[in-house]
Amino acid sequence: MARKARHRISYVLRDQVQAHTHWVNDILLAQNNSALVSASSDVSVKVWRPYAQDRGLPTTIGLHSDYVKCLASPGPQADWVASGALDHKICLWDLHGAGERLCIDAGEDESNAKGSVYALSVRGSIMASGGPESIVRLWDPKSGKRITKLVGHTDNVRDILINRDGDTVMTASSDQTVKVWSIAAGRCLYTLNMHSDSVWSLFSDHPQLAVIYSSDRSGLVVKTDLRNSADWDDGLSLAVAQENDGVNKVIATGGHIWTATSSSSINRWRDIPSDGELQIPEQPLQPHRWSTSSRSGLSPIPSPPAVNGVSKPKIPFSCILRMPDSLANAGHRQRDSDAGTMYSRLSLWKMSEAIANQDLGPMLPFQELPSETIQGQHGLIKHIMLNDKRRVLTLDTAGEVLLWDLLKCVPIHNFGKRHLDEVLPEVNTIESVVNWCSVDTRTGRLTCILEETNCFDAEMYADELNLEGAIDLKDDQRINLGKWILRYLFASLIDEEITRDQTYRKELQAKHSRKGQRVPAPSSIPMPSSKPAQWPDFGAVDDALATPRGNGYSYSAVTPGLGIGVATPHPSLANNGTSGQSIPSSDQNPALEKTSSGQSQSRSSTEKSRDYFSTAPNNSTTVDQRAKPPSPGEDLSEASTQSPVDGEKEDKPKEGTSLFGKRFRMNFPKKLGRTSVEAKPAAVDEKAEESDISEEKEERIVEDNFMGTIQNMHYECEEHLHHYPQQPLPMGICPSSVNETPPLDPPPLTTIIIQEDRPDSGGVTDLYRGTVRSAGQDADLIEKTGPKWLGDLLLRNQTPFKEILKISFVLMPYQDQLPSIAGADGNSRLNANRMLRAKKICAYVAERIEPQSGPPDPNALKPEEYLELYCQDKLVSPNTTLATLRAYIWKSGGDVLLYYKSNGRRQELENRMTGRPVQDSTSNEGVPF
Repeated sequence: MARKARHRISYVLRDQVQAHTHWVNDILLAQNNSALVSASSDVSVKVWRPYAQDRGLPTTIGLHSDYVKCLASPGPQADWVASGALDHKICLWDLHGAGERLCIDAGEDESNAKGSVYALSVRGSIMASGGPESIVRLWDPKSGKRITKLVGHTDNVRDILINRDGDTVMTASSDQTVKVWSIAAGRCLYTLNMHSDSVWSLFSDHPQLAVIYSSDRSGLVVKTDLRNSADWDDGLSLAVAQENDGVNKVIATGGHIWTATSSSSINRWRDIPSDGELQIPEQPLQPHRWSTSSRSGLSPIPSPPAVNGVSKPKIPFSCILRMPDSLANAGHRQRDSDAGTMYSRLSLWKMSEAIANQDLGPMLPFQELPSETIQGQHGLIKHIMLNDKRRVLTLDTAGEVLLWDLLKCVPIHNFGKRHLDEVLPEVNTIESVVNWCSVDTRTGRLTCILEETNCFDAEMYADELNLEGAIDLKDDQRINLGKWILRYLFASLIDEEITRDQTYRKELQAKHSRKGQRVPAPSSIPMPSSKPAQWPDFGAVDDALATPRGNGYSYSAVTPGLGIGVATPHPSLANNGTSGQSIPSSDQNPALEKTSSGQSQSRSSTEKSRDYFSTAPNNSTTVDQRAKPPSPGEDLSEASTQSPVDGEKEDKPKEGTSLFGKRFRMNFPKKLGRTSVEAKPAAVDEKAEESDISEEKEERIVEDNFMGTIQNMHYECEEHLHHYPQQPLPMGICPSSVNETPPLDPPPLTTIIIQEDRPDSGGVTDLYRGTVRSAGQDADLIEKTGPKWLGDLLLRNQTPFKEILKISFVLMPYQDQLPSIAGADGNSRLNANRMLRAKKICAYVAERIEPQSGPPDPNALKPEEYLELYCQDKLVSPNTTLATLRAYIWKSGGDVLLYYKSNGRRQELENRMTGRPVQDSTSNEGVPF
């Protein structure tokens, strides 16, 4: 018996690839081992050719509408593979990418909800499938018609083998049995009971399945030899190895057995020769459990003579699970009748009986340790998103706890081998941030999923992010987390698009300049030899047309929100579409706002009116709107109208419909398509229409993908040159500025995946897979596969419009120690953006109770330094947001009730008479700060 593992390493890692975004359920080698086919729970079947000259990433050859569980190939020369899935379908896929050859509905003839396919095998003109309905179905792989079905198992059919002649089928089931079926007779011939747990895998390279290897859920690996048996029941079954987890796949080759479990490592075990010398005890078994030291007094059965002077290894009696009577009776002439009766029972042994029965002793496998192990990585198996929605705690298979930063895309702290729940209180914070992404660890790596519906919902104050470097940030500057990370994941793509845009504008201006020149006149007519001085020179591009680079450092930062009011006209309407920058949010100059009701706390926590952090108008205007100037007296205030939003649902996470580098991946689900947009020219003088050259309307195609954003920019350039030929072209690509998205440096090998949601197929499909480093080189592919909202964000700094969530609250003086902020109507109910900080509320209170009559004193105390806010009798920190206050302090519905008081640092406030009406020099619409 092998007692220790061999430490020599005989394997070499040749190549690896991350092919799927979910569990890989089955793999097989096809086309003379030149192609690796994989089936995954991401509903795809992929083929990878690692040794091809034009080797690339795995390509998808088929898609199911549910998890793909198994694969089968008719032979090493075949050009197709079959796959079975939980969608009740068996599909035949062309290995060269020609698509689906045949699709079989495994439950077509029966209305059975358990028609999922868990096992599949193909041999010649026979294809067999099995699943949780305990039935084995036989199919014709050419026509797709069902031949017959085999009934006899009582639980899920997990694996299937077919012999070379195609007349015998062997199946493994969760009912703990292995059955042998005759196809001609359509019935079960034999049932093998060498396992005491669900049998998960079968393997045999013998033409007639005379030598089989099986594994079960308990981790036991069994070899059964039927070559010298007259009957299937009269075979020898040996316990070869015992894994720590259930064995999902077992394969034997070259005198070794390979096993794969839920662990990331693969073990190799030395095979046991089933025709070796068998050791059995001379005396009857005593009523006690056997151990390794109790094997004295064994009498070997005479074995075949040694071959080439080398004797075959001995087979310990303790690893026998099933033994034919012929072997049990051989060489034991002196045994008494009781011992003979005991040995005859060996043919009925099962593992559980061998271990539990004190008379028979325990079962000990032939191999205690594997001879070699291919070590896998310690994959992540559990995760917890922290309250700040920027950090994630993970637990891996080694028991180590890691803390990850989603914005930096790297682990930032290793807590070692500890319990996840023990570390959580040490790193978690008390704050409420909207869910802007979803996280999973299904592939053993941390995956961050961003979707248009919610990836721009979360904002954080810059002074809480510990930003590095000298960045000119405004007081209470907020940063959108989704915009921030996307900006630098695709930084190389932005640089590439800037280069292409500059080239396009140069060519466009040169082409337009050539059109403006006169056609050379005949030689007999004298013409001026030089161009008129009044003609502008469009041959070179002015320096003013230079576009900022993708790293965000090439132009001065513009602080969002400066000078922008709610009713300010849309910038794209005010400058004829010559600027691609997004509108800075007016939230940076917020204003608290009163509601019309009194001090009721039963009202909704969200309101429709303007407040401290009002949303800017939607900057996603069309080409027509950017080209059309606003008409006199046009009312633009309607763009900022907001509908009520239920504050009770503000923290509800949004469900993702799909899935960064070695540890992370991102995707951006979208709908592909093409949209026909008729681009209208800008308003021009009617006299221009009297030109001798008539202009026809051109129907322009704008694709509903990343390329659509580039097409819109090109159309705008053409329109500008057409209507304003003597003006320079507007700036093309305008990525976000440094103060909006401070520099980030994600690892270059961070993986980026763009996916498309396909409800009809039950999942998502990968459209693009690359890295942070390769995004610029893959510009052509991203332009075709990337969603349009991603292009608008990266190239135009435009985000989809979304209503701002607001929270209503009642603001009252604590025990009437200070004047009330309520006006003549007694209304002290306000609402504001959920991100409003408590110190802004203190500033509002200070201005209401002490209106400033002159310029502010720079040395005076700040309102949050002498005013305090209380909620539920708890002091509120100045940096606490309304959302955090509501979630962790107020903890109930209705309006949040806040009390303000002086902390004694300004005695003049405490000396004021309480209850005295406050001179209200401002309106009830709010005071801007």
